[in-house]
Amino acid sequence: MSFQSRIGRNPHSIIAPVPAVSAVFFDVDFTLIHPGPRFQARGYVASCARHGIVIDPLRFDRAVAAAAPLLESGDHIYDGRVFERYTRRIIELMGGSGPALDAAAREIFLEWAEHRHFELYPDVPETLERLHRQGVRIGLISNTHRCLTSFEAHFELDGLISATVSSYQHGYMKPHPSIFRAALELLEAAPADAAMVGDSLRHDVLGAREIGMRGILLARGDLPAETDGVEVVRSLVEVPDLLKAPVVPQ
Repeated sequence: MSFQSRIGRNPHSIIAPVPAVSAVFFDVDFTLIHPGPRFQARGYVASCARHGIVIDPLRFDRAVAAAAPLLESGDHIYDGRVFERYTRRIIELMGGSGPALDAAAREIFLEWAEHRHFELYPDVPETLERLHRQGVRIGLISNTHRCLTSFEAHFELDGLISATVSSYQHGYMKPHPSIFRAALELLEAAPADAAMVGDSLRHDVLGAREIGMRGILLARGDLPAETDGVEVVRSLVEVPDLLKAPVVPQ
């Protein structure tokens, strides 16, 4: 079954059609862009080495997964120290220790704000251009301290993005409803006329749906277990066709 207009995994589910939208918001990290070598195992090794810390690159993937719960905030208030603690924990789980741990973690955290360390997914330009031609307004909502106003210029997407909201700028992180409402206000769109596309079921999809927006999960890799009743795409190129007409349940 195609994922283009997929809703959940139960072919017998009865779900009412969803109206087309006039505005779509995208998550940024791991939806539109992905980290380059600077934020992979060798980048961590290089940063730690500058601070006299020795770590094992083979433990990187497991360390990232184990440190992930530290990114969850009960009140969803943006606090850069949360990301620094997360980065420090990754270093510790890779075997790092010593008084320079905080300095190494802060160096990595600060460089996460630099566009030059990230690469655009190949399906992004085509997708945004098609949406723009369809008359759909495009916005970005991201839990980041990176400057989003310079995003489109850096990645040569000029004229395609109409609004941006970062958690650093706004003060709250997804899935807090206020960050979605702030983005909607910028595009003067009602929740029922807008969609959110992102790689996080909790932060992007469920957060948007909480205030009445349409939520679309991007699953580039393995499909999360809990996706019943959720629209899922495997590539962003599926999004324009999904948005320009009501969804027909499979």
